[in-house]
Amino acid sequence: MAGRRVCVTGAGGFVGSWLVKILLSNNYIVHGTVRNPLDEKYAHLKSLERASENLKLFKADLLDYETLRAAIAECDGVFHTASPVPSGSVPNPEVELIEPAVKGTLNVLKACCEVNVKKVVYVSSVAALCMVPNRPDRPLDETFWSDQEFCRTNNDWYCLSKTQAESEAWEFSKRNGIDLKSVCPTLILGPLLQSTVNASSLAIIKLLRDGFEQLENRLRLIVDVRDLAKALILLFEKPEANGRYICTSHEIWTKDMVDILKKKYPDYKYPNIFIEPKGVFSATSEKLQGLGWIYRPLEETLVDAVENYIQNGLLTKK
Repeated sequence: MAGRRVCVTGAGGFVGSWLVKILLSNNYIVHGTVRNPLDEKYAHLKSLERASENLKLFKADLLDYETLRAAIAECDGVFHTASPVPSGSVPNPEVELIEPAVKGTLNVLKACCEVNVKKVVYVSSVAALCMVPNRPDRPLDETFWSDQEFCRTNNDWYCLSKTQAESEAWEFSKRNGIDLKSVCPTLILGPLLQSTVNASSLAIIKLLRDGFEQLENRLRLIVDVRDLAKALILLFEKPEANGRYICTSHEIWTKDMVDILKKKYPDYKYPNIFIEPKGVFSATSEKLQGLGWIYRPLEETLVDAVENYIQNGLLTKK
């Protein structure tokens, strides 16, 4: 696939940045969409190896069809990673989450149709699978879909946005002959390339920075951002890849994850009370592993992430 030209939407984000880095290292030519290519927060993309010759940044917005079309033109495929992820309360979910997720995804697919790009790898989320009433007592697989009315009833707007966007993406792709693959990752952790802090990384940063007295002992489903990026490329390159793929590497209770961090970084303040969780679910990446996907140890992900946070001044070294 060396020399292939691909577009990465949301190139400056947590997943997008790592995807661009690995694509460039594999000799792809990359069109990356960002809000403003001149903004200093995208400097990390321009400093990547091979970026000077093989990366072009496009000013684009998910709700501005023409800007997306310009970025996708002349490409062999698209990796659609851009989607709003809330880090706090969402006063207007229809405008802040659902419209950009759904309309933005459809704009990408419509642009693909217009410029005759057939291959699209779409980053959805396990949020599009897990919100179901009376969840069966078995791991989630690719046949599960979150119930949209259940999401609304529970005010889970992020799950609703991802479910609706992925569902409409599949309907559009089937009608228009697009070779779509979707990836549903769980909690994404690992070192940052971008200067801004994404929502999933805050899970570890707040744990070490804020010194919680107690935490809910949730079952965490975790995937390393670098392994996710490689999974996306794997799906693009493997002709036999089809449909949806859950992407998760490790299941671990919060208490056990705290124990790992405590052994490596004993001087932070850790919670000593763990509250029983209200509900848990597990998921399987068996389908993705069947394509040859492999992942790194969880301890490597956690240590690389924490060292990166310290290096970037997001955590004080103790």
